[in-house]
Amino acid sequence: MMGAYITDLMIVALLIIGITALMGVITNGIGEKIFGGKRRTEFTDESAKYRTGWKMVGGKKS
Repeated sequence: MMGAYITDLMIVALLIIGITALMGVITNGIGEKIFGGKRRTEFTDESAKYRTGWKMVGGKKS
């Protein structure tokens, strides 16, 4: 009886946490598409501009 209660509690907790996390990602994506305008990729473009010409470090050479 107690094991079933704990199992149900864990399932509900995981669903609540998962749904909350997904709602944040989905809402952010919709907000960027609707309200992003021309400056939607402003920060990623700026970051890419600074990284041009950098040497790749780590990993295996192919």
